[in-house]
Parts: sequence; C-alpha cells; structure tokens
Amino acid sequence: QVQLVNSGGGLVQAGGSLRLSCAASGRTFSTYAMGWFRQAPGKEREFVAAISWNGRSTYYADSVKGRFTISRDNAKNTVYLQMNSLKPEDTAVYYCAAAKRVYSSGDEYDYWGQGTQVTVSS
Repeated sequence: QVQLVNSGGGLVQAGGSLRLSCAASGRTFSTYAMGWFRQAPGKEREFVAAISWNGRSTYYADSVKGRFTISRDNAKNTVYLQMNSLKPEDTAVYYCAAAKRVYSSGDEYDYWGQGTQVTVSS
C-alpha cells in the first residue's frame, strides 16, 4: 500500500512558477514509477509527466515539455513537479499517482493523491 499526499498548488500569474510535491508513505515508494496528471473543469484527465523508479527516465506531455520538470527524492519518499512559464491553460487539479511501471494512461496507476488546485491567471 502507498498513500500519496499532494501539496504546493495555488494561484499564480501567467509566466510564473509553482512546485508541486507528492509525499508518499510506505517503504516501497522507491520501487514505484510516479506520474503527474491533471484535470481541468469539464475536461478529461490528462497525462502531464512521469518518472521511473530510479529517476533516470522522465516523460512529458508535449503541452508541458520544456516548461515542467518532474523529479523524485527516494530518500524523502517525495516526487516533485516544477512548473515554469505557466499559462492559463495549465489551470487544473493536479494529481500524483504511483504505478509499478511508467505509463501515460492513468488507468494503469494503482495509487492516487488527493489532488491540488493550480490556477493560472492571465
């Protein structure tokens, strides 16, 4: 079992930055690949970024590539999403998730955080 707690969301102006965190409980965190997803009102959940269990491989949606960076600290049981050059279209609830392998489909993830709101004003 892995429990995930999201934090770090908020309100920011376009062009600004935020860093999201996802703290995990359990001793098996380092064996899981981690992903970030988001869901805007009236839209389907979409993949944002993912990272392998050891942090050596990262993957991004085209819409965030070059602006967002996913990273992890297995000693702290935490995964991060650094978001720079934010745009109004990045506004959504952001969720972290854990899976045994890296996937871009949220259906493949086993555990989810509660989500954190990110709002980008124009």
